[in-house]
Amino acid sequence: MEKKRRYLEFEKDLASLDEEIQRLKDLKLDSSVDISSEIRRLESKAQSFLEANTKKLTAYQKIQISRHPDRPNFLEYVGLIFDEFIELKGDRKFRDDPALVGGLASLEGQSVMIVGHQKGRSTSENVHRNFGMPRPEGYRKALRLFELAEHWSLPLLTFVDTPGAYPGMDAEERGQSEAIAQNILRMASLKVPILSVVTGEGGSGGALAIAVCNRLLMMQYSTYSVISPEGCAAITWKDPRFTEDAAEALKLTAEDLQAQGLCDYLIKEPLGGAHRHPIQAAKALKEALVKELSQLKTSPLEEILESRFQKYRAIGCFGEERKPKLGQSA
Repeated sequence: MEKKRRYLEFEKDLASLDEEIQRLKDLKLDSSVDISSEIRRLESKAQSFLEANTKKLTAYQKIQISRHPDRPNFLEYVGLIFDEFIELKGDRKFRDDPALVGGLASLEGQSVMIVGHQKGRSTSENVHRNFGMPRPEGYRKALRLFELAEHWSLPLLTFVDTPGAYPGMDAEERGQSEAIAQNILRMASLKVPILSVVTGEGGSGGALAIAVCNRLLMMQYSTYSVISPEGCAAITWKDPRFTEDAAEALKLTAEDLQAQGLCDYLIKEPLGGAHRHPIQAAKALKEALVKELSQLKTSPLEEILESRFQKYRAIGCFGEERKPKLGQSA
């Protein structure tokens, strides 16, 4: 029997269909009665539900999908995408931060450096990983790996999935804002191609600290914003009932950001989201990474640095028409 799925509030009707399909599949294994047609009927019904539901998702529902507890995390993608991975730990100043993971990897024969936020799957894992919210030592570890990538002339691939940098007292005491600022400054001038992918949540400076890049890729149901809709509602309206309004106003979905020219490549997810078919999602992500990396590798270093500079200089331009170079959906 496959692992029990978890469902969001707006997926309740789908939950009952999935449960019935799985019950019939389990029954089929122990029965001589042919119930294949009934299974196909229910699968078709579930497919139709997903197709109809996908067309009417609100911004806040997409945010909920980006936070789905079963959504593939960084290390799961690593196992599905890369041929080899050697984790490198520690910032050489304080300790290792399990909320941010990185190391050497191989992608279709190309050696790369990879860094990503890591969330847990269970409650205990999430506590260990601090729910994917790094402390300063996590960002300093990332900086160490960035500089190793430059030293060895390795392309850098980063994977963003965090509510934001950890705001606790201990993180502030150890220089959280300074660590984030140093990463942003260093990535801007790093002499290697940089690809960044938002796989789930892209929360504020905690995300940007590993995402100053040449090309920004986003999974279809990922989000990227300076603040969460909950935080925005609390500050702007001082009322959590405005959370959905804030989600719409912030324009933080992958489609919104692609339309604004901030997302360079939108990676289409399997119907219902990456959590329903992680292997298919990883395949689409791998294809996008290979394609984008192969294009960047052919560019001269001067062009790589200049394009990165111009990418961030163009953000927030007003008073003139801007025509962004948008990537194709995978």
